[in-house]
Amino acid sequence: MKALDQFDIKGRSAIVTGAASGIGLCYAEAMAEAGAGVTLTDIDFDGAEREAMRLREEGYDARAARLDVVDREETTKVFGEHVKHYGGLDIAFANAGIDPGDGFAAPEGGRNPKGQVDAYNPEAWDRCIAINLTGIYNTMREAAKVMKAGGKPGSIIATSSNAGLVVEPIVGMPYHPAKAGVTHMVHYLAMELAEYRIRVNAIAPGPFVTNIGGGWLQDPVVRAAWDHVVPLGRIAETYQMKPLALYLASDASNYVTGSQMLIDGGMALGGFKQ
Repeated sequence: MKALDQFDIKGRSAIVTGAASGIGLCYAEAMAEAGAGVTLTDIDFDGAEREAMRLREEGYDARAARLDVVDREETTKVFGEHVKHYGGLDIAFANAGIDPGDGFAAPEGGRNPKGQVDAYNPEAWDRCIAINLTGIYNTMREAAKVMKAGGKPGSIIATSSNAGLVVEPIVGMPYHPAKAGVTHMVHYLAMELAEYRIRVNAIAPGPFVTNIGGGWLQDPVVRAAWDHVVPLGRIAETYQMKPLALYLASDASNYVTGSQMLIDGGMALGGFKQ
């Protein structure tokens, strides 16, 4: 089989959580551009519908649904609607997440008083874990359920982070155990679901320019701080995620499961330099 033929996903369908902007939107665009039908889900329904409409106007097969990934009943409903519309589910991106707030280090240097463990708001911890870890579980649970029922091979891709591997002091503390938990959950489910020909992998981004945290990575001071510590010398743009997303979604990776693929400009090689 030719190499490029293995990336063909025409006629398949995908669902993406957190798809109104950022990395989730890039996943949805990659799936649509490669020929799959895609459901863009987000708690920001207006944003998801706006992007789905744009994709439809560009000639792609896209629809939108409101989804709060913490709400298990809503998650079940949205996945059921996707299956009803497309006749099944082949690809699921468990991506929705939130910014955890301040880390113990300030981007411009020194300590950030709001990010110290004894000052960090426990409610912010609860919300970060609920969305960034439990929300990924809820998404992968529903994906596994409908893929098993469909009886066909499937691919589930979770968004982890290099913060699950190395400490990033300007990133809020709960983000680190949440993303480390995602990675280990991917390992577990990859082993469990292999019998059903359902592959489970993770993408672990480093710093990408997105709207997370109100778009704080677009702030020139914050962006300069990240550019300084990334070995490749620059923060990434979301379009750079598309080839990796397509690889994991397609048959090009049909012998890959339980993997976490770093896309972080080399940051995890040597940790975080202040």
